[in-house]
Amino acid sequence: MSKAGVWIAMAAIGVAAAGCASGPWPKSRSQIEALPAACEDFAVSIYFERDSAAVTREARQVLRGAADMAKGCTARNVHVVGLADAVGAPDANLALSEKRAAAVTGALAKVGFRQVSFEVTAAGDAGATTRDGEARPLRRRADVRIDLEGPAKPKS
Repeated sequence: MSKAGVWIAMAAIGVAAAGCASGPWPKSRSQIEALPAACEDFAVSIYFERDSAAVTREARQVLRGAADMAKGCTARNVHVVGLADAVGAPDANLALSEKRAAAVTGALAKVGFRQVSFEVTAAGDAGATTRDGEARPLRRRADVRIDLEGPAKPKS
């Protein structure tokens, strides 16, 4: 390679290196700005084993994920509705759905929803059977809706 070729190659490397140094990427972690939280209402469902109101490990993970989604926001209200399938006596299903709603409310408090207005209801097996008489086993759950508003206010 001639001297001119070496100089051209070195100049090209220098231009490329200079371009990398002045690119649009931040040079340090402190220059990265976090996006503000979306603070949009959302819902999750917590599923239970048959005849159980015990919050499973998977359900606790879902609730921790919900707490992560609400970070940076103010939770206005949390609505919890306990449900049951159509197997068993209606009064037993209502009691089971109440226990499920209470268990989910307690688990929500453990993941950070402590000073929130909770609306807790139980539907029992109401709606667990279609008009055609088909049972809906996926009613073994509690539905949770979390109402959020803009960024959380700093604690004084």
